[in-house]
Amino acid sequence: MTSALYLEHYLDGLEHLPNELKRNFTLMRDLDSRAQVLMKSIDEKANEFMKQLANSKENFPDDVKKEKLRAIQELFNKAKEFGDDKVQLAIQTYELVDKHIRRLDSDLARFEGEIQDKTLNAREKSEETVTKKGGRKKVKDAKSSAKKKRAHSSEDEGRATGGSGAGASGSAAGNTSTNGKGKNTKKQKKNAELDDSAQDGGHGTPHPSDVLDMPVDPNEPTYCLCHQVSYGEMIGCDNPDCPIEWFHFACVGLTTKPKGKWFCPKCSQDRKKK
Repeated sequence: MTSALYLEHYLDGLEHLPNELKRNFTLMRDLDSRAQVLMKSIDEKANEFMKQLANSKENFPDDVKKEKLRAIQELFNKAKEFGDDKVQLAIQTYELVDKHIRRLDSDLARFEGEIQDKTLNAREKSEETVTKKGGRKKVKDAKSSAKKKRAHSSEDEGRATGGSGAGASGSAAGNTSTNGKGKNTKKQKKNAELDDSAQDGGHGTPHPSDVLDMPVDPNEPTYCLCHQVSYGEMIGCDNPDCPIEWFHFACVGLTTKPKGKWFCPKCSQDRKKK
């Protein structure tokens, strides 16, 4: 219910309140006037009785005395009834007004709660919208960065393939030399990809879950303990015989590049055994 419609209904409920209050106050004033008349009558009868009692002394009959006292008592009882009726009207009037006040307080509290709920829901929706927009932008930047990396990787593989063809037309010794440098070629290729990633540096580091959701070229080399393609910041193991060579920061628990030499978990265990 809108505030304007509620106000209309509330004012309709108050329409008869002024007339009811006027009627009660009129009855109370009438009862009060009648009680005042009775009190004056009681005073007059009491004064008259006291004068007669003082003048007659011992000759005042008991029957007459009792009759006058009974008349005065009846007037007192009647005045008391008027007073009780006036008190009941006052209580009824108070409850009539208090009922509307309680209803108004209850409705105001309810409206205040509804306004707070609407404000909270609007704030949550606004924050959710901002979060979704930020997430879409982050995924878009990650995909753009991954595409660039795959493009550079394809170019490097093309150059490496051309070099292998030229080596195949040479001597067997030359072929053996080329095969012996396979790991160095892979590491050089990875270094080239990291250099390209550093040059693209304004796009930010994509989250691993974002990269895993992207389509991957089956010919693209994989790295790290997770056997995934290159993305984000990576570190190379300083063991020249390391079978994996390159690792994602997150997969080996790094947030910044360590100082000095760094060895992957497998190579570290092997070094400790020696």
